[in-house]
Amino acid sequence: MLRIGPIVVPAPALAAVLIGLSTPAARADIGVISPADAKKLIEHPDPAKRPLVLDTRGGYKDYFRGHLPTAHHLNFDTLRGTDNGVPVQYLPDDLTRALLVRAGVNKDRTHLIYATGDKLPNDEILSASMVAYVLEKYGVKDIRIVDGGLPGWAKAGLPVTQEYFGNPPGQLPEKTNPGIALTLDDVLKRKGQPGVVLVDARPHNEYLGKDDIWLRKGHIPGAISFHWARVMDANNTHQFLPFAQVKASLEAAGLTADKEILVYCGTSREGSLLRFYLRYVAGYPNVRLYEGSWKEYAWLRQHPVETRENKAP
Repeated sequence: MLRIGPIVVPAPALAAVLIGLSTPAARADIGVISPADAKKLIEHPDPAKRPLVLDTRGGYKDYFRGHLPTAHHLNFDTLRGTDNGVPVQYLPDDLTRALLVRAGVNKDRTHLIYATGDKLPNDEILSASMVAYVLEKYGVKDIRIVDGGLPGWAKAGLPVTQEYFGNPPGQLPEKTNPGIALTLDDVLKRKGQPGVVLVDARPHNEYLGKDDIWLRKGHIPGAISFHWARVMDANNTHQFLPFAQVKASLEAAGLTADKEILVYCGTSREGSLLRFYLRYVAGYPNVRLYEGSWKEYAWLRQHPVETRENKAP
C-alpha cells in the first residue's frame, strides 16, 4: 500500500497511479480512508475543502445515538424500492437524482461514507459500499469509505456527536458512469465467455441453496462462490483486509486482475462490497455489478438455476 495524503493506494494499482500523476483526471479518488485521515479532512481549516460525510445506516435511531461530526444521514434503503413486483430494485434516475441532490452530493466535493457493524451477521458495511456504488454510477469521482467505520472511529478514540448536520442541495456531475452496472441480459451474454468470471458474493449456504430466504434455491449457472466477508477483518467487518492478505484466496477462486469479473449477490449490497474491494483495494480494472442480483434472477423462472459448486477455470 502507498498512502498519498488521505488516499490509500493498493499495490496492484500503484503503477497506474504513478503514471496518472501527470494527468489529474487519472487521479485515484475512490478508495478507503483511515479514521485519523478522515478526521483531518473533516477539520480542514478551509471549510470549502471539508468533505461531505454520509452516514448510510438503515437505523435512524443509530444516527441519533451518535455519529461522525458533520455527518448527514442518508439511509441506504431510500435509494431502492419495489419495481414490477421485484423488491429492493434501484429507483429510477429522476428519483435517485433528487435524493442525492437532497443529501448534498456534489461533483466538486470529497464524500466520506461510513456505517457501523463490526461482527457478523451485522452487515451495515454493505450500506456504505452500496451508497458508494450509487454515487460512482451517477458520476461522482471523489468517494472514500471510512475504513473500520464507526467502530474503527470509536476505537481510535475520536469524538462522535448527536448534533444533526444537513447539507445544502448538491450538484451532480453531468456525465454519469452507467458502465459499472450490469443488466440480466449483460450477464447472460457475458458469462461463460473466455476470461469472464461470474461470482456470487452471498454466504456459501445461500449459493448452494441451503437457505430459507430465496424464492428459488441456488445460484446462476456457472457462478463461483466468494463470500464478501472474506475480504473483511473478522474482528471488524467494516475494516478492509490488506490486498496482500487476501490475494492468495482471490487467486485460488479464479478472481485475478486479468479477468472480466461480473459480481452479483442477493440484492446487490453484498456484490457492491466485493466489487468495491476488487476494484479499489485490489486494483482490478474490470469489475461490474449485476444490480438485479438473485432476487431478480430467481423471480424470472424462465432462467435455470443450479446448486452444485463451480470452480473458475
